[in-house]
Amino acid sequence: MKKVSDGIFFIQGQDEFMPDSHAYIIGDPSSHDLTMVDAGLAGKGSYKLQAIKKLGIDQADIKRIIMTHTHFDHIGCLREIYAEMTNVELWVHRSEAEALEAGDDRTVYGMEMFRAMCASQYGIPEDAFRFTVQKKLEGGEILSLGGMAWECIHIPGHSAGSIGLYNRDGKVLIPGDVVYADYAIGRFDLHGANARQHRDSLFRLADLAVEVLLPGHNRIMTKVEPGYIRETARQWESYLL
Repeated sequence: MKKVSDGIFFIQGQDEFMPDSHAYIIGDPSSHDLTMVDAGLAGKGSYKLQAIKKLGIDQADIKRIIMTHTHFDHIGCLREIYAEMTNVELWVHRSEAEALEAGDDRTVYGMEMFRAMCASQYGIPEDAFRFTVQKKLEGGEILSLGGMAWECIHIPGHSAGSIGLYNRDGKVLIPGDVVYADYAIGRFDLHGANARQHRDSLFRLADLAVEVLLPGHNRIMTKVEPGYIRETARQWESYLL
């Protein structure tokens, strides 16, 4: 757990049997209007909540959780977090928000084989991922979050409703699992994924000036070299056809 910069806090995923996504807290703490970006893997809710306390953040100041996408390793512990943060809102891109509200968990699990494995490993009951979504994002919004402006960018490919959050002032990008450090990208073979869209999303992100990259997994990058995302897109382009 650490402060990345003013208004941005990093809670590292706690990988074990399966990867656990990172979570980020964004917003000026003095605003009392903070946002949690992504939740994490089933069973990791207590860890994430304790990490928030260790950062000195009052849970009551967290007003919403924005999901970069709704795969199991990002949304699995949401109900655990809801148990303590009872008034927090859920914001998700419309394509995945509507699935959550309908109880359609195909995006959560990605494939039927994984659904069975999660049910066995974590004891996940049927209909565990039916949620009310207070704000359905479209992409293109400028979100005022705790005194900071974050652009919501729809970047499908890894999933149908993947979004990135971009703070133009600090040149900070939170891309979910669309692009990582070390020229890596997220999977593009799960339910709702699309290789060509993933390619297009990478090149769209490549047009942004990014100095800080805060992905869903692996290490964060606080000194991104110019052209890094474009080079990543070029390296993967032939696989994304």
